[in-house]
Amino acid sequence: MSFTLLIEGEQKIYDAPVRLLDIMPKGEHKYYAARVDRRVRPLTYEVNHDAIVTWVDLSDRETCQFYENSLRYLICMAFYRLYPKTKIRLSYNVSRSIFLEILDKSIPVNSKLVEEIKAEMEKIVKADYPIELKRCSKDEIKKIYEEEGYEDKIEILPYRPEETCHYHECDGYKNYMYGALMPSTGFIEKWQMRLYLPGILFQYPRYETKGEIPVFEDAPTFGKVLKEMHIWGRIAGADSIAGINHHIEQDGSTDFINMCEARHNKMLVELGDQIEENIDNIRLICIAGPSSSGKTTFSNRLRTELLSRGIKPIRISIDDYYLPRDKAPKDENGQPDLESIYALDIELFNQNMSDLISGLEVELPKFDFILGRRVKGRKLKVGHDEPIIIEGIHALNEELTHLIPKHQKYKIYIAPQAQINIDNHNPLSLTDLRLLRRIIRDNRTRNASAIDTIKMWPSVRMGEFKWIYDTQEGANFVFNSLLSYEISAMKKYAVPLLNNVDRNSEFYPMVERLIRTYKFFENIDDKFVPCNSLMREFIGGSCYEE
Repeated sequence: MSFTLLIEGEQKIYDAPVRLLDIMPKGEHKYYAARVDRRVRPLTYEVNHDAIVTWVDLSDRETCQFYENSLRYLICMAFYRLYPKTKIRLSYNVSRSIFLEILDKSIPVNSKLVEEIKAEMEKIVKADYPIELKRCSKDEIKKIYEEEGYEDKIEILPYRPEETCHYHECDGYKNYMYGALMPSTGFIEKWQMRLYLPGILFQYPRYETKGEIPVFEDAPTFGKVLKEMHIWGRIAGADSIAGINHHIEQDGSTDFINMCEARHNKMLVELGDQIEENIDNIRLICIAGPSSSGKTTFSNRLRTELLSRGIKPIRISIDDYYLPRDKAPKDENGQPDLESIYALDIELFNQNMSDLISGLEVELPKFDFILGRRVKGRKLKVGHDEPIIIEGIHALNEELTHLIPKHQKYKIYIAPQAQINIDNHNPLSLTDLRLLRRIIRDNRTRNASAIDTIKMWPSVRMGEFKWIYDTQEGANFVFNSLLSYEISAMKKYAVPLLNNVDRNSEFYPMVERLIRTYKFFENIDDKFVPCNSLMREFIGGSCYEE
């Protein structure tokens, strides 16, 4: 039976199923995927029904994900051709890049190696080898992995619920990247690499920069936190899904949960020590981080830690300093942009904080979200042993507290910095982890569906890139809020919400990626999660909730 495709406004009739790759514009690589009706599909997708087709470039999030999957495949393929017996691990790192680490340290990492890998990657791209997705049984894929020495990939197989598996094959090279790839290596031509000891960094086009490769920005503080998490994960056996599952199976949920919580407790003690040592100077404790980092619970736990040391912090909400809605800046859609720092009364906030630190009594405002404006709040006077805690996305921005001398401010950045892999070639996304947290919390507290949260996620991310990430490097302390057990604890809440999303939804590719990744985790009974855990902010049962 014939079917009709409306391709960029031009109607075409086909009598047999057709791949997007075979009907796309020829010439230089401008498009990397297509939107078929509402959903973005890889170019290998075969259309067999009436549909509207629109070509998509790398300014699209899902298309960039296809491209990143492909780049990781290319990196692994090039390294395998040069050093087939050497094991590497890929992870995410500074400047939104992929980091290559040589696990057995058998090869010196230097400029010569960078040039060698670069030449091999360019050679593979120029050859434009087709990349084919193949299906096989678990036994067959296990045999392939055994032949190649991929013990890490074999370890995850028992946790795969399906009896069939997939792998990608390109000019005899076999690997799997847990997602769609480009149809051939000729598409993977945009990337940059640099020596970044003890490994190599690869940058690639990002949707946040309209499909361009971002300008490289080193972030030593961020990089240090990732390295610390990688070391802890390796020592604790929690740097892979299989390792986490082994903990749950062998040690039980209680021990694993307590081990992860102990790491948070240790960081809180270290933080408390630093603040106590300099408490004569510190008057303002500023806490910021991206969405779903656990800022609220962390602020409460930090307050408890400081109280145990005789320090009596006072919490003040930045949200109470919002301007009236009609005076807030507008976003690109003409709506109040509440993510902007200029949606806050910066001068009033500065004056109030300055007066409080000077020992004056201040009548604080309180923002009435129903009325959409500020009303009178509490009167407050703070003592010398009462530092002020402020928490919010702009808390580390100097403009918000420009009247306060820098030596009187202690800045804390909080975010879950994951260094967990499915296998050595497939790292978990740091951003997807926060999205999963938010989906669960929004459903619990606002009765929002997964789609409701996913729809607004791009605007949240835009605000983070604009206002938050640059402030991390100026922090006095970075608190990694990741709990290695958390996906196992959240899985039972997340799966039903994700499974409710229509497969034809434009947001389904993101949902599918979450399901594809998190299905491997063993479940944990969350009754063993402490009531003051950051995890409780998302799954419920927090002792800090009213």
